[in-house]
Amino acid sequence: MARFRQVAWSEDASRVRTGNAPRAMASLRNLAPGALRLAGRTNIATGLRHHVRDATRALVTLDIT
Repeated sequence: MARFRQVAWSEDASRVRTGNAPRAMASLRNLAPGALRLAGRTNIATGLRHHVRDATRALVTLDIT
């Protein structure tokens, strides 16, 4: 999973380095693939690209709307 996060979100280039922000960002980056799997997606990269195109798609997937 760690290698996937490094590639998908360019974690090595992240400028989030102080306070609790790195831990919070890591938690969000772990949440995304898990939520997509629970929603029935088998290809996480495709699911991420689909959700990036429209911000409301993530809310629908998480059943927040």
